[in-house]
Order: sequence, then C-alpha cells, then structure tokens
Amino acid sequence: MTNSEHWNGEFRRRLFLSLLVLLSAIELSPNAFALQPATAAGARGTGATLLVSPSDPLVAIRVVLRVGSQDDPAGKEGLAALVASMVAEGGSKSRTYEQILAALYPMAATMEASCRKEATVFRGEIHRDNLPSYIPIATEMIAEPRFDADDFERLRNLAIDYVTKFLRGNNDEALGKWTLQTELYKDHPYGHPDMGTAQGLKSITLADVKEFHRRHYSRKSLTIGLAGGFEPSAPERIGNDLAKLAAEGPMLPALPAPRSVSGLEVTIVEKPAEATAISLGFRLDVTRSDEDFYALALANSYLGEHRTFNGKLMQDLRGKRGLNYGDYSYVEDFIQDGQTTFQMPNNPRRQQYFSIWIRPVPADKAVFALRAALWELARLVEDGMSREHFEATRSFLLSYSKLWVQTQSRRLGYAIDGEFYGQRDLVTELAERLPKLTVENVNAVVRKHLKRGGMKVAIVAKDGAALREMLISGKPSPITYDTSGTPPDVLAEDKTIAAFPLKNVSVQIVPVEQMFEK
Repeated sequence: MTNSEHWNGEFRRRLFLSLLVLLSAIELSPNAFALQPATAAGARGTGATLLVSPSDPLVAIRVVLRVGSQDDPAGKEGLAALVASMVAEGGSKSRTYEQILAALYPMAATMEASCRKEATVFRGEIHRDNLPSYIPIATEMIAEPRFDADDFERLRNLAIDYVTKFLRGNNDEALGKWTLQTELYKDHPYGHPDMGTAQGLKSITLADVKEFHRRHYSRKSLTIGLAGGFEPSAPERIGNDLAKLAAEGPMLPALPAPRSVSGLEVTIVEKPAEATAISLGFRLDVTRSDEDFYALALANSYLGEHRTFNGKLMQDLRGKRGLNYGDYSYVEDFIQDGQTTFQMPNNPRRQQYFSIWIRPVPADKAVFALRAALWELARLVEDGMSREHFEATRSFLLSYSKLWVQTQSRRLGYAIDGEFYGQRDLVTELAERLPKLTVENVNAVVRKHLKRGGMKVAIVAKDGAALREMLISGKPSPITYDTSGTPPDVLAEDKTIAAFPLKNVSVQIVPVEQMFEK
C-alpha cells in the first residue's frame, strides 16, 4: 500500500467518525449535515474534514498543516511563523498583496494565519456565492506564495517588534506566560515563543523562507476543512489547487521526555512594572488522547475555568480578596480566541502542561498571591472535590462546553483537532465521558497527575532582588487590605496562606532585555 493510499483510507475512516460525533455534540438533526463523497478527500492524499449545512449561506474554511514552530531550525527561531505570515499577508504568484486585498475586499473576505507549536492554520469565512472566486485566490496564496522582498522585510520587522516591544514592553501577562513555556521546554522544540526570538528572526533570509515553504508545506501534512453551504465540488477543487505542494514533508521532530523539577524553580523577569504578573506550572504527560484527560478537564473547571467565576482560584483570589483581575488554571496549552472566553481550536500538541495564570497583582501582594494559588492546588490534590462540587462542576461543564462550538468555524476546528488526537471532537468526548465519571475517579486522577514535587514559576516584577529574598527566606507573607470589613473566615484563611511553605526555592533573575533574545 502506498503512503497516499494509506492516507486516503485513514482520512475516510476519521472523517466518517468525526462527522457522526459532531452531530451528537451539537444536538442537531442528522439531516443538518451530510457526508461528501470520497472524492472530497482531494488530490494526492490530501485529507479533508467536511461539515455540510446546505441551508447555511456562509462557508468557513480552515487549511491546517502539520508544521509549526517546533520545526524552526536552531538559530532561526520564528521561521515557521514568518512563513505563515508571508503566505497570509503577502502576495501570490499572480497577485501582489495589494491586488489580493483589492480582490478580497468586495467579497468581505480575509485570509488569517496562526502558527503554533505543531500546526499552522489558514482560515477564512465567506458567503457561499463568493466561494468560487475566493478559492483560487486563497489556494494560490498557500501553494504559490509570491515571497516578495518588500513583504519579507515588512513582516520580519513586525515579528521582531512583537518580540522586542510587545512581549518585553507592553504585555506583562504574555511575557510571563511565554517565560513559563520557555523554562518548561528548555532545550526542546517547544522551547521558544512561536513568533520567534530577536536574533533568530534577524538571522532569517528570504531564501530561508522559500526553502521552509518548499520542504514543510506538503500534501501529506495537509487537512482541508470546510463547513457550511458549499457546493459538493468545492473540497475537491481546493485539493486539486493545493496539489502544487510537495507530496511529502520532513518527519516530525522528536520531543524529549520531561526533565524532573524539584521544589520551585523561579525565573524573575526584571522590568519597570507597577504590578506583578505570575505564571506557574509543570509538564503533564496527558493529552486529549488519554482517558485521564477528561477527568482532569472536569477538575480543572472546578479549580479555574478561563475567565469564569465558578473556579476556586477566581472566587478566592479575586472574589474574596480583590487581588487582581482574574486567576485561572489549564490542563493544556490555552490560546484565547479573540475577545471570547473560549480556547482557540487547532492548537494540537503531543506534549502538554498544567499551568496557573495569576493576572498582575500589586507588588506587595505578589508572594501572598503565589502562595494562595499553590494552597488552592494543594487543597484540590489532598482533599479532592466534594460530591456536591463534583456534581455542580460536571453540570456546568456539560453545558458550557457546548458553547465552544457555536460557530461553523469553531465546530470545524474542533472536528479537525479530534483527528489529531485520534478521538472525536472535544465537546462530544466530554458529553459522552463526563456522565460516566465519579467523584472518586476524578479525585484519583488529580492525585495521580497534579501531585508534583516541584514546578516552574515565572514572575514579571520590578525589584527582582527583593522578591528573591522574600521567596527564599521562607518567611510568612501576610496580606494587608486597603479597606476594612474583610470577613473573619477570610482573615483566618489568610494566616494559613501567608505561612504556606515554599519548599526548595531556587531563583534566577533575568533582565527583560535578555528575554527571547536568542
């Protein structure tokens, strides 16, 4: 059997399962979607995920390639993201970028790109009447980019500015989160920001961009996704247009096993900052491919669902104490989808990590906030969820997760992710698995995976030396409130939190201008 034959057979099996699962996940009539013929797989081994809704006037498109920042060559960190930017924000073989914008404007259409660790995503949404005109423009951009020298300089400079000005200067939350990731994955293909490093980006040439596209943008790594009221011939047309891509690409890079961490390994990024942003976590040997993931997802929703008030972190750190804007936890890498509260689809990873985000807090309350987060995690691990909290959280998550697929494009993204993990889409998996869980099972999974001897901590702060002394001294860090009237039970908890032990603390201080330099 050839690689193409294997790919087509595997694609058809996964496509059929994905669509059946999606029907149950969004609780629609089976007639709402229809499976396209086998020719929808496209040309020469190209895979496809199709969600057909004949009455829908809109069409969502996602072209996902199994290539990402993990494929950046050493010394050229940011190459994969720069290539994606040049595809989506540069010209094509027959059009300059200005001509592409002029052609897309009357259609109210765009091409957006995202480069993550293991996937590059091109996506758009368009009225079905304009799809025949949109397809040749979009596919030529992906398969035959123009790679103009002026576009290269413009987009590379934007990427350098993102790293040196936005991350280092304007967004302490993002700075802390990327610091955590680079520390968690040091000497690892995941070990740099997806956008790259300052020196890595400066070293990239236009020839590097062209060669990366030629080698890594292949039909074998490609999934075509369509959702909405498209014509039956559209998937095959896209696949045939993208047949200009190479048939095969390089093998996936090997991912080293996690390095053990003992105690708290703290990195303080020192910069002039009025508030202190904190991110902490550890690598996790669980992904959506594993049965334990779904129990962890439920427990995590109880601890700190993103930007909701049902999480214990949010209730106790913000609600009771007013420490900051928000406090959340995650059992996989989380990228917020625009201004929503939801996770961005198509960020699949072979390795994941657990993390807690503490949005910036006043400097004098930073160590207390860190202790409070560790205390909340320890309570979950040691005491577990009560049956009452388990039932309430399960009911919430079963309902809330259905909102994650409220648009055509998001449903399509989750269906494609299900193929990556060898599962159905996440919402369907949760709908089937959560009712079968017990509180005993969830608490056992939490103890198995979240009980750790140590973790990485990233802190963005203005006085690194003073903060280091507070962390390694082991002394209590009592909190002082700016207003009176704090309830007695909260004050009693504060004494416990202030003395929560910080064990085996090691601290390195890094000036902000050195972060993500190379």
